[in-house]
Amino acid sequence: MAGSGQTDPRPLSPHLQNWNWHATMYGSIFHRVTGAGLYGGAFLIAAWLVALATGPEAYALVESIAFSLPGQLLLFLWAMAVLYHLANGLRHLIWDGPGVGFDPKVASRWSIFNFAFAILGAAAIWSLASLS
Repeated sequence: MAGSGQTDPRPLSPHLQNWNWHATMYGSIFHRVTGAGLYGGAFLIAAWLVALATGPEAYALVESIAFSLPGQLLLFLWAMAVLYHLANGLRHLIWDGPGVGFDPKVASRWSIFNFAFAILGAAAIWSLASLS
């Protein structure tokens, strides 16, 4: 309250510099980032479908962009985002349902697993796609 001389008794969150960064913090931040990235990927899929429906010239343009090096990198990162968001979403379902996995060591291991799953899964998808 302004001018009352009373301070707010609620605790303040410490600044980010005071936190000890750990895997679950990175996992939480990355979950939000991948969620935003999935929105961008949905727009790219919509653009691809519009180009597909428009005709061969528009589709050829989108295909040339998708098969360029930046397009391939973007598709790889999008595959990683999908896999990470899937794995982390399953973790949240387990946290919300049976309520297991809250132990800090288990939660950190699960976060590391989610990162590894996303990277290795995207690499596996990419290698299988390059075989065809």
